[in-house]
Amino acid sequence: MIGNLAHLTLAFGLLGNVVSFMVFLAPIPTFYKVYKKKSTEGFQSAPYVVGLFSAMLWIYYAFLKTNVVLLITINSVGCFIETLYICFFLFYAPKKARMESLKLIILLIVVGFGLIVILTQFLHGLTHGVIVGWICLVFSLCVFVAPLGVVRQVIKTKSVEYMPILLSVALTLSVVMWFFYGLLLGDFNIAIPNVLGFTFGIIQIILYFMYKNKTSDKKISTCEAKNSEMEQKIPEFKDQKIIDVVKLEILRHTDILAAKLPKNDAYHGDHKPKFPSDVPNHAIEIPA
Repeated sequence: MIGNLAHLTLAFGLLGNVVSFMVFLAPIPTFYKVYKKKSTEGFQSAPYVVGLFSAMLWIYYAFLKTNVVLLITINSVGCFIETLYICFFLFYAPKKARMESLKLIILLIVVGFGLIVILTQFLHGLTHGVIVGWICLVFSLCVFVAPLGVVRQVIKTKSVEYMPILLSVALTLSVVMWFFYGLLLGDFNIAIPNVLGFTFGIIQIILYFMYKNKTSDKKISTCEAKNSEMEQKIPEFKDQKIIDVVKLEILRHTDILAAKLPKNDAYHGDHKPKFPSDVPNHAIEIPA
């Protein structure tokens, strides 16, 4: 029985590593856009700084335990990837965004993590690991609560345009793996936060399938409105061109007839020349 539990724990831990690794790679398309545009534009560095801080916390916690090696492996990879993202962001970010990112890095990574390590060094025995475990638990809960802003935006706008479904599914699978990994280990600091993460993941998936068709309909109606507006403008433009051509034709015939009239018939004062009635009235329509 114990052997089966060990195998299950290892299996869930390995699956958690694989899925979490895919989650860590999810921002690559975002940074490819940054590279193409040579600017971070409206993107923020906060998610990557928070991700780095979280990975460092879990590594520190894992070193205080004896049986959570798989936590060390995936979070070490996470630290490396998040550091690359942050360096990439700082390279392409404008001065103001760069300074804000550096302040956040100093606040969380240097001051926050540094204080946690220093203060917990004064604790001994089991209290050491328990305090760090509770810090990890609370911080993980805060991270999982963060998507509530996205959920509120989806409900308000009835659009899932800014909630990528693949990322939501990957995160949900990840928390399921880590929940069972923590449960089988008997480590509730790992298991409990993932319950909340699973709940929010399911909510996001349900909202996606509720509003995905409405998002498509909204895009279609927007395109149809634009096309209708263009169709209304085109006939007006064509009519204006026809009117302008008619005016040009009238002026041209006027000049020709004025040149053919005898000098003594030229008008003086209010006397205007009389034009023959058989002059054709041309209206030339130019195709758009």
